[in-house]
Parts: sequence; structure tokens; C-alpha cells
Amino acid sequence: MNKDQVKGVSEKVKGKINEGVGKMTNDPAQELKGDAQQIKGQVRKDVGDAKEDLKDAADRADDAPTTAP
Repeated sequence: MNKDQVKGVSEKVKGKINEGVGKMTNDPAQELKGDAQQIKGQVRKDVGDAKEDLKDAADRADDAPTTAP
């Protein structure tokens, strides 16, 4: 797990909390803030996932046996 994945999940959690607070206090602006944070968090997590996938693919390529012509 890399820092983008961790920060993305953290941002999603904060967004979920803000959304819940907005619903409980009947504050549409707070709900929208929470929704936006969740989207931002998901995007950051997706970037982290892509980085992790590229790293894993590179590691597999380094471990692959080479064939001599």
C-alpha cells in the first residue's frame, strides 16, 4: 500500500463523516463538501492503485527469466 492509497482512503472517510454530519444537521453544503471529499479520495486511491499495479508489473518483469537468442 502506498501513500496515495492511504491518503485516498483517509479522505473518503473524512468525506463520509462530513456527509453524515450534513445530513444530521440538515446542512446541504456540508453534505456536498462530504460528497466532494469522497470523490477526491476515490480518485487519489485510484491513482495509488494504478501506481501499485505498475510497480507490481515492473517487479514481475524484473523477475521473469530472460531468453537468450
